[in-house]
Amino acid sequence: MAVIIRLRRDGTKNSPYYRIVVADKHSPRDGKFLELIGTYDPKKKGDNSTIKLERAAHWMKLGARPSDTVKSILKKVKASTAKAEKEKAAAEKEEATASATA
Repeated sequence: MAVIIRLRRDGTKNSPYYRIVVADKHSPRDGKFLELIGTYDPKKKGDNSTIKLERAAHWMKLGARPSDTVKSILKKVKASTAKAEKEKAAAEKEEATASATA
């Protein structure tokens, strides 16, 4: 069975909202899926997507191929996660040096 990570459209006319799903390649776009791993709202500005990175990595390790749009979303989420972790580490380091000098 060929598995793909793709968008599943929800929402109303002129107001799309997508769910990121793992599905069989041959199932319809809005049909059955194996697992729901995230969401994407193109109308929202800023942070408009959520995704379970560990589940996406698990499925890709098993051979699932992400669509082009999902690849782009994964790339953005990974970059924002790395940036947040870097800022958190810097804040902790600054707090530790401030408490050590006091």
